[in-house]
Amino acid sequence: MKRLLALVLTLLSCNILAEDLIHRPTILPLLPEDYERQPNLLPAIPVIPTLPSEESTEDSNGEDIKWKLEDSYTINLDTKVQVVVPLEIITDVDIKALIIDDEQVTIPFELEMNKEPDKQNFYVLNYSETEIDIDGDGTLDTFIYSPKYINKKLVKDNYLYIDGKNISREGVHKKKVYITVELNERR
Repeated sequence: MKRLLALVLTLLSCNILAEDLIHRPTILPLLPEDYERQPNLLPAIPVIPTLPSEESTEDSNGEDIKWKLEDSYTINLDTKVQVVVPLEIITDVDIKALIIDDEQVTIPFELEMNKEPDKQNFYVLNYSETEIDIDGDGTLDTFIYSPKYINKKLVKDNYLYIDGKNISREGVHKKKVYITVELNERR
């Protein structure tokens, strides 16, 4: 619908512009018939000086003028740019668990980075939440643990701990937690 409205408006504006150009009187400057006898009536055309094509020329008085033409060079520059690719998480983690009664479950999970970290003890995993009330009853029941620093491409020491005795509502509970990689800027 928007495209149709834009098309109609475009056609109308083109139609109005065309009518304006057709009905506007066109004024062309006319030269008088005896313009050749009156050179001052012609508009002045600026003359752009050019470099001589020879090293010596003669001026209007017949004197020989020596021109020293400048040498021209082609310079090739080599530019190198360092592109830094940030450390990113390239895997999604989808964890499903069945908790029965007061069961306590520890679920390990792995995170894969796009490359090996270039510095040790510099990159940190940041979770949007690490202590979660999954059923919304006001009691924390799910916890996420990870190593402090990312030092390898594959981070294996992550786990999710679910404490079943703190889950009071039965049913299926879902929660999204976002993970980012941050720099340890305290160093």
